[in-house]
Amino acid sequence: MHIPDGFLDPKVLATTSAASASAIAWSLQKVKQSLANRHVPTIGMMAGFIFAAQMINFPVAGGTSGHLMGAALATILLGPFNSILVMSTVLLIQCLFFQDGGLLALGANIFNMAIVGTLTAYLSYRATTSLFKGRVGETVGTVLSAWTSIVAAAAAASFEIALSGFIGLNVVLPAMMGWHILIGLGEALITTWVVLFVKKVLPELNIWAPSVLSKEGVSS
Repeated sequence: MHIPDGFLDPKVLATTSAASASAIAWSLQKVKQSLANRHVPTIGMMAGFIFAAQMINFPVAGGTSGHLMGAALATILLGPFNSILVMSTVLLIQCLFFQDGGLLALGANIFNMAIVGTLTAYLSYRATTSLFKGRVGETVGTVLSAWTSIVAAAAAASFEIALSGFIGLNVVLPAMMGWHILIGLGEALITTWVVLFVKKVLPELNIWAPSVLSKEGVSS
């Protein structure tokens, strides 16, 4: 899903970069207001885990493979603002040191995976856990948030490529959606397993919960 350089025109690059910079700045402000010092190692640990997990590919179909994106995982365990910062950091390191995605397209990749992915995961999780209470709601919410975050990020990348005139939307959207609907299933399985494991075995790593946002107006 990482977009390389040469696929997006200057207007799309500028717009997505501005949106990403604004979201990161806003997230930094929110995190500074609420983050406790004891949570800093947890956030660093999550960033390291997502970075490492993205290096492991799983087979999808037709000889293709996918890997964990991690936006839903970070959102559920750390909250949306921390997730945006964690995902942005991971994508920056991947771009600079592993050439995953173009340098000029970094703003677009952050917008798609760190911002669209996080916000989609957050909204899906909040909606599901509001409808279904307890462990069932948390499990279903985790599955849906992980799957929808992948699909939404892939759709955003498709529209950006189409708006740039590189490939028609009627070509790029079905191609991206077809594979990422399947990749999203892998994302859902991995994310759900990790979240359930953390909440059961290492509850101290779960520094965010939907109840915090409902009480504080999305301030954590």
